[in-house]
Amino acid sequence: MRLSKAGYFADFVVYPPIVLALLAYAAIHTGSLSWIQWSMSWLAGIATWTLLEYVIHRAILHRVRFFADMHDMHHDSPADLVGSPTWLSLGIICLGVLLPLWWQTSFDVATGVTAGLILGYLWYVTVHHAIHHWNPAPATYLHRAKRRHLVHHYSRQPCNFGVTTGFWDLVFGTIRRTR
Repeated sequence: MRLSKAGYFADFVVYPPIVLALLAYAAIHTGSLSWIQWSMSWLAGIATWTLLEYVIHRAILHRVRFFADMHDMHHDSPADLVGSPTWLSLGIICLGVLLPLWWQTSFDVATGVTAGLILGYLWYVTVHHAIHHWNPAPATYLHRAKRRHLVHHYSRQPCNFGVTTGFWDLVFGTIRRTR
């Protein structure tokens, strides 16, 4: 959906303090064994985000009519401030990840995974913004990500659904290489 400038950039203001608070909690309240468990959960959250990013983009934003119609706005005007409102993504993360994980595992695992997912999501919105609004230097990660993503935007065949990484496109056979 089209967002105001404040709504578009809210993720960049809201999420970093949340990740820092979860990290501070882990640093202060976990022992050495719990710290290892929290760190492993955090890494699992980051890795899980890359898969979620791919699945959400491919299976929901391009196939579920309601979301596909909104996502088409982005494809039609890639530089416009189009995205998900922070309250929606935060609600999904809290109600769909943090609380169920806390209930099923422990607070340490739940906050670790949640911090990793949020960091992955924050990396995604940063890279996606940079791809459409910056001119990254050649031979950099952002330049390669931009080229891969532009193929996604302008290819006649569905491909390159990963924004932060092409790994899942490679795994699922949807990668289309840039020259």
